[in-house]
This record gives sequence, structure tokens and C-alpha cells, in this order.
Amino acid sequence: MKLNDEICEFLRTKAGEEAAKLGIDISFAVVDESGILKLFQRFGEALLISVNLVLKKAYTAVITRSKTKDVAAWAKEGGALMGIHTTSKQICLVAGGYPLFAGERLIGGIGVGGGSEAEDLQIAEALLEAFKERYGNSIDRINF
Repeated sequence: MKLNDEICEFLRTKAGEEAAKLGIDISFAVVDESGILKLFQRFGEALLISVNLVLKKAYTAVITRSKTKDVAAWAKEGGALMGIHTTSKQICLVAGGYPLFAGERLIGGIGVGGGSEAEDLQIAEALLEAFKERYGNSIDRINF
């Protein structure tokens, strides 16, 4: 499976639905397996900072093949990825970025932002579950 417009639109629609359930405005991004932007949406009056963060969240999830929340933990003093955020301005250690896997193949990543950390994670995880249900594929990550 390859990330295509249908999948991106499915994820965008679900992101909007999940944000509406929580009563919040978010920004949302999907990148391909190379970290290149495929889709971006700013819903309503999402925080302006979220516009920049969601692309970086999705990019970081792809290049590390991991959730940004996990990358942040690994980037701490003494961690396996300590200092990773100093290597590129595109790396983001804010929760809300997730890789998208079809089986064991990385096909892209998503970034959700604009709510609290818990809200961003709730929306992202709901998207991944909907992706899994619709396309019958697993989402996974690498442990550093």
C-alpha cells in the first residue's frame, strides 16, 4: 500500500470529526514516507503555532519511525536519541506526531496539534484506529 489522496482525505475527514467531538480547532498534516507534505488543514481558528508544529510532528514521526512523544523521551539527557533535535530545525519533540505503517512498511506520518497534549494524542490515536479498521493494516514503531 502507498499513501495516496484517498487515504489522506480519509484521515483529514476523521481528524475534523474527532476535533469536533472534543469541541476544539486543530491543525492537521499528513506527510509521505520521505517526510514531504501531502495534506495540510487548519480547522477553524486553530492556534497559529499548530500550523508549523503539525508538519514538523509528522516529519519527525517519519524520520524516526516513532511517535514524537516517544522521541521526546529518548532525546532527554542520557537517552538513545539525546540531542536529535539539534540536528535539524524540522525535528519536533512535541507529542502528536505518529508514523503510518501498512504492515511493516512505513507509508507516511501524521501530525495533530492545537489542543492539549492529551487532546492531540486522543485525536491521533483515533485516526490510527480508523486507518487500521478501514485499510486492515497495522501501525507500529521502532524502539531506540
